[in-house]
Amino acid sequence: MKFIHTADIHLDSPLRGLAAYPDAPADRLRTATRDAFYNLVSRSIEEAVDFVVIAGDVYDGDWKDFNTGLFFVRQMGRLRQVGIPVYLLYGNHDAESEMTKGLELPDNVHTFSSRKAETFRIDALKVALHGRSFKAAATTENLLPSYPEPIPGWFNVGVLHTALDGNSEHAKYAPCSVGELQAKGYRYWALGHVHEHWIQQGETTIAYSGNLQGRHIRECGPRGALLVTAEAGEITDVERLEVDVLRWHALEVDISGAETLRAAARLAGQDIERLLDSVAGNLPMAVRVTFTGQSSAHRELLGQESQLRQEVIAQAVALDLDRIWIEKIRIASQAPNNASSSMLDAESADALMELETLAKTAVSDSDFMNSLQQDIQNLLEKLPHEVLQAMPELKELRQDPASYLPGQLEQTVAVLMAKLQENPVSVAGRGS
Repeated sequence: MKFIHTADIHLDSPLRGLAAYPDAPADRLRTATRDAFYNLVSRSIEEAVDFVVIAGDVYDGDWKDFNTGLFFVRQMGRLRQVGIPVYLLYGNHDAESEMTKGLELPDNVHTFSSRKAETFRIDALKVALHGRSFKAAATTENLLPSYPEPIPGWFNVGVLHTALDGNSEHAKYAPCSVGELQAKGYRYWALGHVHEHWIQQGETTIAYSGNLQGRHIRECGPRGALLVTAEAGEITDVERLEVDVLRWHALEVDISGAETLRAAARLAGQDIERLLDSVAGNLPMAVRVTFTGQSSAHRELLGQESQLRQEVIAQAVALDLDRIWIEKIRIASQAPNNASSSMLDAESADALMELETLAKTAVSDSDFMNSLQQDIQNLLEKLPHEVLQAMPELKELRQDPASYLPGQLEQTVAVLMAKLQENPVSVAGRGS
């Protein structure tokens, strides 16, 4: 017996951090989540799996375009034509979606009830699937107690959209613990909600398949689903199927040996070339380049992010125009330890250190960041459209302030500190 476990498809969800730039691969970005799901359906057919389990979040919240839902229906139809049933559980994003309520799915799709836990049986395989869909997005109670006891002698699969204890990066929907899942006595738990691949094997195998397509820089590396193989009631293999069509990478470039901006860009080019060599196939990659290390080029880099990005893009284009796209440049390098900083008087040096500390701690102060985001959004709303179009950084800040603002805040303080250290006399003068 073989089955596919997938979750967190988020059809037509935009890939954040890319579309604001004119050189972004627009066609790939627009259809990435669809293409990844199409790949998964194709793999399901090629593997001739016995069934497919979807553990929540097919859609991406209150999305109004019914073409998204129609695409999903067409893919379910492809599975129906070859006799593959689908067992679908709705998660927090599906609960908000109009498509969840308004589209009739093909008869090979079996949807878990949101009123109470429901069991579907596949008699020929002696497989029982137990699950409960979200009725509302903010489902914060533990749903596990409502799940039935396992059917003796059958292969029992639990399907649940949940934030397991310890997943602090995800909203606490339907929370439960690993111990509670194990105590239920099911053979396999197909989980959704957490976008990272994770698996714990044993008498009870518990797994997050992760999402099918990374949508921003915090979802780096391969993405896909799980192919589970069982024989005589025992799991013999859990294989990860990679189906993503664009991959995100965070690349750190040590510029300790660089003395100029262009030298730093060349070091980035060398690291990008090594990245290309290390990733098999021709999958396109969105890369965030972060410059690190102590370098005499540090001050030249600060305040010249746009020029630096163009230099790095030139390196990437020369290596492989079709595979590499530079999502963003970040400067986390430092100036060399030398006499310039010691030229500041003690009071000014202390003030700079306090400013740096404030910038680092402010990003973890949710109330402060929310207030700052709102103020910035209000200002951006007043800017003419042509200004936003001409400055990609402002457009990105407007579209996704939560992910863009913290890094920008720290970098702005770093620029200020470097400039003040270059002119210590004026700092002391102001202090007096």
